[in-house]
Amino acid sequence: MTKRSSGVLLHISSLMGPYGIGCFGRDAVRFIDFLREGGFRAWQVLPFSVPDAWNSPYKSVSAFAGNPCFIDPEQLFEQKLITAEELESCKANSPYFVDFFALNRQRKALFSTAFSRISPELREKMDRWRAGQPWVEDFALYTALQEETGRDWREWDPPLRRREPAALDAARERLRDAVDQAVFLQYLFFTQWSALRAYANSQGIEIIGDMPIYVSLESADVWSNQALFDLDETGAPAEEAGVPPDFFSENGQRWGNPLYNWAEMKKDGYRWWIDRILHAHRLFDKIRIDHFRGFSAYWAVPAAAKTAKEGRWREGPGMDFFRALFAHIDPSALIAEDLGVRDEGLEQLLADTGLPGMRVLQFAFLGQDDGIHLPHNYLPNTVAYTGTHDNNTLLGYLWELTPEQRRYCLDYCGFSGTAWKDGGAQNPAIRAVLRTLWGSPANLIVVPVQDLLGYGGDTKMNRPGIAEGNWSYRLTEEAFSQLHADTYRRLSLLFSR
Repeated sequence: MTKRSSGVLLHISSLMGPYGIGCFGRDAVRFIDFLREGGFRAWQVLPFSVPDAWNSPYKSVSAFAGNPCFIDPEQLFEQKLITAEELESCKANSPYFVDFFALNRQRKALFSTAFSRISPELREKMDRWRAGQPWVEDFALYTALQEETGRDWREWDPPLRRREPAALDAARERLRDAVDQAVFLQYLFFTQWSALRAYANSQGIEIIGDMPIYVSLESADVWSNQALFDLDETGAPAEEAGVPPDFFSENGQRWGNPLYNWAEMKKDGYRWWIDRILHAHRLFDKIRIDHFRGFSAYWAVPAAAKTAKEGRWREGPGMDFFRALFAHIDPSALIAEDLGVRDEGLEQLLADTGLPGMRVLQFAFLGQDDGIHLPHNYLPNTVAYTGTHDNNTLLGYLWELTPEQRRYCLDYCGFSGTAWKDGGAQNPAIRAVLRTLWGSPANLIVVPVQDLLGYGGDTKMNRPGIAEGNWSYRLTEEAFSQLHADTYRRLSLLFSR
């Protein structure tokens, strides 16, 4: 990536296409072509994880596995794993949002059918890939056991919960087909993504992945590595991850994830974490580490607490972890999501690691102070956003501001008119704000696709602290046609991006 560059934030699930959810197919290729033509050099995605029951990719059954719903059905057809009629059945009635319930039910049946037709040659390729993925056996067995029992690992029979070798061997034998199918889907996921990423790189586009700092209690990771998490002998956490009250929630947020046993992790040089980041680096060119401040200090919420307000700060592993990590990966591959509550410890850890932090333009105009989120204060070693997946869209944000805040924002961005209300890519106020971001000192700027389109708050991806109704936004064919590459190429040429 050149020193100054720009990128677009769009999750795979939000890509346009006929199959109910974005996938690793021809429409992803078309989006990469748009990025190249628009002078962009980065595509940022959300975590590739298997989402939870509320469809969030930030709380998954595995920190390593990918979401099989991103598998391109057309490639399954080309491999003779599904018929033309079965391919047609994958198409969805609405292009506007992901119907996760219908999608998961349909794909489950489709993938079982595809696996039943696996050829000896394809199985041999799968087994070769499988041998190089040490995480996949535990993940596949975990998902097979979850399907069999309908419960998570803490409610399994004690021998399985404690991972006694005889119990694991018996389960693998009993559930061999289910385990193999889970491996098969991961093989398809990773091989399809590898080809798509190679195409993106060939077009000068780097992929920025997103890594949640925590994993789900109901996950293969915790079941397989119980000593690495802060749990009691029954597998229950006394404290859970979260954040104190902030811009997004007056009560703070309880995420429900188990906390790490950092003292135990240190004994083997943080091997699990290093393996996780190296795995992610094989998927992405750069990795945005969500909630970076948790490595400095993290908010621990008692499991019995009513709200996250009752939590406390506990010391993280700090630079000791990063010294171990940097022996295995170049720091230039990492981005620190350093939003939220800031203190001297976080600032010092950022300085010591040298990682770029984040700035969010939407945070800049909520007061009249000369804050760090105002573009003229951005440091070059920064990734700057109009907003993230947790923010409102830029147009929705303008509607939320008080008249005084909105005038401050628009004056700052050089827009003196009153025509800021209407949605659409030609909204002059939105274009003025985007131009301000392009001209900022930040080496990398990233804009959610909704902001390129000037869309309102009804298209935002996530509402923090609210479980239902998130993650379903999709880019339609009509919307994609409104993304004019020349507009962004001119901005990038003007501001040396």
